[in-house]
This record gives sequence, structure tokens and C-alpha cells, in this order.
Amino acid sequence: MIKLLLAFFFGVGLAVLAFMAKPLLAPPPPSVHVSAEAAQAAVATRKLLAPHMIELMTADITVKRSIIDQYFYAPKINEARQLYPVTESVLEIDGVYTEVFTPAEGIPPQNAHRVLINLHGGGFALGARTEGRLESIPVASVAGIRVISIDYRQGPEHRFPAASEDVAKVYRHLLQTYTPEQIGIFGCSAGGLLTAQSVAWFNAHGLPTPGAVGIFCAGAGKFGTGDAGVIADTFGSSIGVDDDFAYFAQADWNSALVAPQEHPNVLERFPPTLLITSTRDFAMSSTLVTHQRLVEAGVDAELHVYEGLGHYFFADTGLPESRHVFDVIARFFDQELAAAEPLMPTAR
Repeated sequence: MIKLLLAFFFGVGLAVLAFMAKPLLAPPPPSVHVSAEAAQAAVATRKLLAPHMIELMTADITVKRSIIDQYFYAPKINEARQLYPVTESVLEIDGVYTEVFTPAEGIPPQNAHRVLINLHGGGFALGARTEGRLESIPVASVAGIRVISIDYRQGPEHRFPAASEDVAKVYRHLLQTYTPEQIGIFGCSAGGLLTAQSVAWFNAHGLPTPGAVGIFCAGAGKFGTGDAGVIADTFGSSIGVDDDFAYFAQADWNSALVAPQEHPNVLERFPPTLLITSTRDFAMSSTLVTHQRLVEAGVDAELHVYEGLGHYFFADTGLPESRHVFDVIARFFDQELAAAEPLMPTAR
């Protein structure tokens, strides 16, 4: 009897694992509107991660980070470095580790007094010193502007508002050299949400609003809510989003510092905002709602939605769609950031 029970539970466990792994093992049909390169990249990523699915679902955070860094980020970072030449350096700012990315051909005169802050994605648990490189390299190269990527504190080791505090430290430091109008902030996924949280944090703590921000693969509220979660499940493009991030274990999602999306009085103080999402992104609904709320609050908000692509599709930096994204980002910050020589910082 015991053997039968063990066999039953073992079988159930295998069935559950197979169901959870299915989105990565059985790719959905591509949209007729995506490039052949994008369709191939989605399949390649699934095949790449498939052998590691059990560990990604069951191992501790250290192992998960190692797998994602080695098999997902590392090859994509190598490709980005070849396609988008930059110089890279390490800079510690008030105890916060950052990496600086500068266009290999130098910074053009109009960008000499501009700077971008990158806040990497990774579910507030992964991507430190890897996804930050992947997000920053193409933007620095295409936009011709210096990008500083912040290795902010994450869970499960740390809790909210540790990341917001780290971003504020770096921002305060940059305000000694740049006016707020010359500073832009952008991030994808968790970094997109953190970008919104940082603007709310600055306003709540007497810091001036930056010149412009980019919220990519995210909104200013919870991930995986609304129709986007259902769509992502249907197309197998969900990656197991869970509201219970370890980083937010002690946070209140009703707080404006956690989910600014639900607070019009906070959103109305946002600078010009670029939002980027895609139709198979589990975070699309949050992006769309955030854009709507920003427009209602009178903010200059620009939205780009890419057909048939999943969450953070531009991690594959050579795709035609990815190149379009980088051009959009470069144009946006060029239009919105002040280009004059630094003056004494002024409040907005």
C-alpha cells in the first residue's frame, strides 16, 4: 500500500512539473507579424532553459541566479557587446555598486551633460550585474549617452524599500553634477516597476523629479494582473509570476511607494514617461493601465506595444524589433532630457 501511495504521489509530482514546464517545452505558434528572427529566438530560449527547469523551480536562489546568469544572460550579453560597442567600468557611489557604460565612439556634444540610470529587471531577485549590462549596453551605444546601472538590493536577502533607497543614493550623488532635467531613468520588468517606485520615492522624500523616465515590460503596479496574465498563459509566455515576491513580503501594495499606479496625486508629478510592452507580455495590462492613468493625470506619456512578442523580448538585442526599441528609447530621451551645461540643481 505504501509503495502504491508513493508511486501515486511521485506520478502527481511529475505531472505538475510537466505542466509547469510546458510553456518552455512547447512553443506557441508565432504571430504572422513578428520577424522570423524573433520567432526563432523565442524557440531557442525555451530549448536553452528546458534542461534546467526543475532546478529553476525547486533550487534555492543562489542556484537559480547561477543558472539564469550562465545560460540566459551571458550569451545575450556577449552578443550585445559585439553589436553595440561600449566601454565598461565599475563605480561605487555612496556604498552602492554601479557599472558605467559609455559609447565606444565617445559621447556626442549634445549628450555630454546628460546621464541615464538603468534599473535592471529580474523579479527583484535575479539579474544583478548581468541584466543591467544587457539592458544598458545597447541603450548607451544607440543613444550615445552614458548609462549607470545600479546593483540595488534585492530579495530574498533584503526587503522593500531597500532598492528605492539605493536608487535615491545614486540619484542624490548625480544631482551634484547634473540638473534633474538632465537625468533619465529606465528599467525593464522589475526595473520598470522600480523606476516608477523611485519617482514616487523621490517626491515623498523631497528630491526633484528627473527629466524623463522609461517604464519597460512593466507598469507602476502589480505584474500579471488583468487580461495580460490570461493571454500569457494561453500563449505559454508566462514565467510563473507571483505577487508574493520575497522582496515585498513586508510591503503594502496599497502604498503609493509600492504601486504608484493607483495614486493620481503621485502620478501627476511624473516626468515625461515612455512605456514599452508587447502583446504576449504578462505585464502588458499593468503597462496599459499605467499609461492610461498617466494620461488622465496630465503627464506626457508615450506608449509602444509590440505585436506577438513576450516579456523582455529585446533581451535578444539583434532582432529587428529590438533595434526598433533601442531607436525609440534613444529618440525619447534625446527629446526629453535637457542638453545644456550643468547648473545648480533646481526642483521641479
